[in-house]
Amino acid sequence: MPATDYQASFLGRISIRRNQVIAMDGNHEQELQDLELFSKHVSERFAELLSSPDDVPFDALLSISWLRKLLDFFLCCEAEFKGILMTGNDPSQISKPPLDRLIPEFLDRSVKALDVCNAVTNGLESVRHYQKLAEIIVSALEQKPIGDGQSRRAKKALTSLMSAMNADDKECSAAKATERSWSFSRRGVSSKDRVPEHFRSVSNQVAKNWSAAKQIQAMTNNLVQPRGAEGSGLASPVYTMSVIMVFVTWALVAAIPCQERNGLSAIHFPAPKQLNWAQSIIGLHEKIGEEWKKKEKKGTAGLLDEMQKMEKLGNILMDFTDSFQFHGDITDQKAEEAAAHAAELAETCRRMEEGLLPLQMQIREVFHRIVKTRTELLNALDQVGKSSPPLL
Repeated sequence: MPATDYQASFLGRISIRRNQVIAMDGNHEQELQDLELFSKHVSERFAELLSSPDDVPFDALLSISWLRKLLDFFLCCEAEFKGILMTGNDPSQISKPPLDRLIPEFLDRSVKALDVCNAVTNGLESVRHYQKLAEIIVSALEQKPIGDGQSRRAKKALTSLMSAMNADDKECSAAKATERSWSFSRRGVSSKDRVPEHFRSVSNQVAKNWSAAKQIQAMTNNLVQPRGAEGSGLASPVYTMSVIMVFVTWALVAAIPCQERNGLSAIHFPAPKQLNWAQSIIGLHEKIGEEWKKKEKKGTAGLLDEMQKMEKLGNILMDFTDSFQFHGDITDQKAEEAAAHAAELAETCRRMEEGLLPLQMQIREVFHRIVKTRTELLNALDQVGKSSPPLL
């Protein structure tokens, strides 16, 4: 080959290589920007949840509206996470270290999160039952003047309400349960084969020996902050999204009646405080955990703010009906106080009537979003496996 031709060929290869390096550097820079923006959004969203004022009913911690905001933030984070992981990246990356280990673990957490969605959906039926009993109480005590019949009707509903709300976790979740299949519970069948059949609804009942606390504890297994070079790559958003998923399911189980929650406050979140996005999540975990410890000692159906108000008002109105039963006629002051508490209970019922169905629909959306992402990741892994050269 003449020297001029060789030189031209060599310079051409150098030019191509330089362009490839520039492209790789640009992609890496964009990836770092995406990761930084993702962490910033997570930090802002959960900081907003932490700063929700407790004296504002619609935004109080673990109120229906607060939980809806939490689920909305989860969906936003999940969409960003999937965009970072699967858009514009080489699909083969998810089969290379460390993602070849982290992605299967993430998929396993997703399965457990789906089971929690099922359990929480069942728990919402208990909350609806509490609401209906509370509406009976309101209807009876709204009558003027309150007679013996209304007082007895209110007391009967109050007794049922307080008994239901103080029931054991197993009783709360299994009240109307019938055995059905789990989203991923059949043994001997691969996960991919189960996807089309079991992901059509969120109404599956839980098994009798299932534990919400143990399920969430299992979700924290192997959940460790990426170290070194891994901390600046795609391992970082996988870790971040895993922590978010664990926290969201944990908060739902703390708020809504769910089966076997003993030890829920002892679940440790493996998120160091030096991470900006983790600070608010840790703050929320500590705040909710303290409330759970207080309630766990005397037994509770859940920390849902509306249920806490219902329980408080129920105890007050129970004293009123007891007083009416034993003393007959009551003073105008006592009647006015009972009417005010009944009106407050009516407002709580109204908020539940307006918020429970949208909350249930959001849980359904979370369920199906997790299913969709899981399916896409499984398909990507399958395609990478098919395109990989066979080992000799």
